[in-house]
Amino acid sequence: MPATAGPRLLLKRMHDIMVERISPQLRLDKIVQLIASNMVAEVCSIYLAKPGGWLELFATEGLNKAAVHKTRLKMGEGIVGDVALNGRPLNLSDAPAHPSFSYRPETGEDPYQSMLGVPILRGPRAVGVVAVQNRTHRHYGEEEVEALQTIAMVLAEMVVSGSLVDLGEIDAGPKRDRPWRGQGVPFCEGIAMGRAVLHEPRVKVEKLIADDVVVERQRLDAAIAELRDSLDAMLASEDTVITGETRDVLEAYRMFAHDRGWLTKLREAVASGLTAEAAVERVQNDTRARMARLIDPLIKERLHDLDDLANRLLRHLTGKADTSAHEALPADTLLFARTMGPAELLDYDRTKLRGLVLEEGSPTSHVAIVARALDIPVVGRIENVLEQVEAGDWVIADGDTAEIHIRPAHDVREAYRHKLALRAQRQAAFAAMRTQPSITKDGERVRLLMNAGLLADLPHLEETGAEGIGLFRTELHFMISSTMPRLKNLVDLYTAVLDGAAGKPVVFRTLDLGGDKVLPYARPLPEENPAMGWRAIRMTLDRPALLRYQIRALLKAATGRDIDLMFPMVAEVAEFRAARALVDRELERIAQMKADPPRKVRVGTMLEVPALAFQLPALLSSVDFISVGSNDLMQFFFASDRGNPRLGGRYDLLSPPMLNFLKGIVDASRARGVPVTLCGEMAGRPLEAMALIGLGFRSLSMAPASIGPVKQMLLALNTGKLASSMSDLYDRSEHSLREQLKQLAINERVPV
Repeated sequence: MPATAGPRLLLKRMHDIMVERISPQLRLDKIVQLIASNMVAEVCSIYLAKPGGWLELFATEGLNKAAVHKTRLKMGEGIVGDVALNGRPLNLSDAPAHPSFSYRPETGEDPYQSMLGVPILRGPRAVGVVAVQNRTHRHYGEEEVEALQTIAMVLAEMVVSGSLVDLGEIDAGPKRDRPWRGQGVPFCEGIAMGRAVLHEPRVKVEKLIADDVVVERQRLDAAIAELRDSLDAMLASEDTVITGETRDVLEAYRMFAHDRGWLTKLREAVASGLTAEAAVERVQNDTRARMARLIDPLIKERLHDLDDLANRLLRHLTGKADTSAHEALPADTLLFARTMGPAELLDYDRTKLRGLVLEEGSPTSHVAIVARALDIPVVGRIENVLEQVEAGDWVIADGDTAEIHIRPAHDVREAYRHKLALRAQRQAAFAAMRTQPSITKDGERVRLLMNAGLLADLPHLEETGAEGIGLFRTELHFMISSTMPRLKNLVDLYTAVLDGAAGKPVVFRTLDLGGDKVLPYARPLPEENPAMGWRAIRMTLDRPALLRYQIRALLKAATGRDIDLMFPMVAEVAEFRAARALVDRELERIAQMKADPPRKVRVGTMLEVPALAFQLPALLSSVDFISVGSNDLMQFFFASDRGNPRLGGRYDLLSPPMLNFLKGIVDASRARGVPVTLCGEMAGRPLEAMALIGLGFRSLSMAPASIGPVKQMLLALNTGKLASSMSDLYDRSEHSLREQLKQLAINERVPV
């Protein structure tokens, strides 16, 4: 059969059969006759997957018709089973001699020697096999293999659409009309119910068979050129920050986009008679089937990259947006993504966003932190969840238990409605205690502050009873702007924050950019390890004009009022003093201009780099306050990338070395009379907060939703007894003291 005209003619004739008003079985019978005739084969057979791991003969031309719906093979059994299990063709000139050959006398296949079997792929798995056979010992040519693979791709779409068989008869892969439950890791507490939205929407290929192959080739080449240009622009533009892992992924995309083998396969698929979109899907299905058999995690990661690249190419072909952020969203959106950055999350309308589900990530990743700031439940590390969900599916995401229910049954939905009602009652109980002072049973006052980063966070001060804002993340406003914010805009923002706080203290952290926190208008800087690279105070000290620009806006907004400023990721006292000198220069500028200054300026530092703790005497004589950032501190302390899912649960904040380290900081600070706050995620979990109070912390800053549970815990706490009980734990050698602390809480009836 000619390599170009043959498949196209065959696909056209298949299309004609599909529009005939005949029974599904007769349609299958006509298709196998057509394939056999066009491929000059004496036999053509179609086997389809049945529930239970079986492959059943559904139609044949050349074998015994009585064997149809009677001959069955287990997945992996026989040549047909081998093709289906491994998801790749077998081209055999002497099929009976192959080790996988399984003789079925009822088929009458004794005379046939050669065989070409091709999987009917749907995604990474086979839903069937199409095979041709001949009496002679022949080896089918590459063009014939390519033609049969093209036919198999079209058959796959026909099968799963129900055009050829009743879907109830076969196993067509994940049943996306059935309930599915997944278990992951809790990133942010809360329960969300609503409709699934895919962060990177899939493109559904509607048209498979090309009307004009030349036009389809032109469309494919144009889309490939656009894809390459877009990747080159992202990597080369001076107006984009792309660093670390994000850059590595884009570099991989660019490499694949220029891969000759991939491009050749795409063009061959178009030449066989498929539309450009169908060609992309066919080549990607073949690639996934081959790579899915491999166990190397690096290769599986590359498969993700290839999937993403294929989806990008499909979006170029169809003109679809790269993400759903600017699409019309349901009012109860549950967002699904493999992974995403904090800026991407902020692109979504937060009034419609109810929850976030990630295949990867960790609870201390920046996107999880931003989600907590937005009070959005997040469940992460749900393996293969994107394979199970369709846009528009009804979903329940339980951030407390880390369960995901996709298309839940009625009783599950009712159970969660009751759970939401109980949660609302619990929230009402927390709200009732919001005006109650946060004082322990033995009279110790503990300040409970909240973290914020957007103006929309300000109402939480009143709702939760927080005593102020212990951490205002100023970089979020820079990240959601398409251009550098003007000075007046910053002054207006910081003024509105101070006004909204209504006299309660606000601690503004200067820009903490770099790593996975990128700006759409800053110069790129590729780094091997961005989390430990040019970021935060290192960046702003090297760009002092930027830091002074922000300090100027903060001081102007605080005219006649108190303001607290702190610097992120300070590693040595010299860095803090250099940054504080810029504050002093701006105060001198205000005096020279005879403008009104703030009433009082307090300047402090984050302590999140362990090296700084070894300069505590010098540091404590220089700062007005310290804020311990436990998230970054933990990753530097344990040399553990907080965004790495393999390390997400490996180290515990409640381990003896971490608790000893924190105790040294709080003891030294209290001895010098320097206020110390802990503002990491550790502060917002009742058990961890209990441990911090036992260490001596009397000021904690957390996500607004955590204030109620933490206050409930501390109201039941006797700090003297707790500190005494914890004193025996610091020298232990266990991986974690979590269980011992839980037992202390149980013994004292402290709700954690």
